[in-house]
Order: sequence, then structure tokens, then C-alpha cells
Amino acid sequence: MAEAQDHWQNLAKRHIKAELKRADVGYAELARRLSEMGLPETEGSITVKINRGAFPVWFLFAVMHAVGAHTLRLD
Repeated sequence: MAEAQDHWQNLAKRHIKAELKRADVGYAELARRLSEMGLPETEGSITVKINRGAFPVWFLFAVMHAVGAHTLRLD
């Protein structure tokens, strides 16, 4: 089970990093945008969540919204 979980965590981490890169948004800017959305985050808290690859689904949706990505492709 751990191997399968690692796979999905790695996929989630890579997806968020790719979306941030496409939008040319760094962790500090993302923290600012999320905070403006009423979701107080710091650059450090974002770094930990993304590097760990384990975060709540609301975080994924909020990041996608914050960077203007409106489609989540899983293939």
C-alpha cells in the first residue's frame, strides 16, 4: 500500500509544481494569493505541503484557482 500511496503523492506534487511553473507563480506569490482568498498560508507552509505531496483536496483546488488553472487532468 505504501508504494501506491507514494505514487499518488508524487503525482499530486508534480501536478501542483507544473501548474505553478505554467503560471510563473512561486511559493511566496502563491502564499499571497491564497491569503487574499482567505486561506492564510506562508511560503514555508506551502513548501512543506507541496514537497510532502500530502495535502487536503481543498488545498489542491485553491492552488488551481489561485493560478487560474481551471482544468485538472489525471492522464
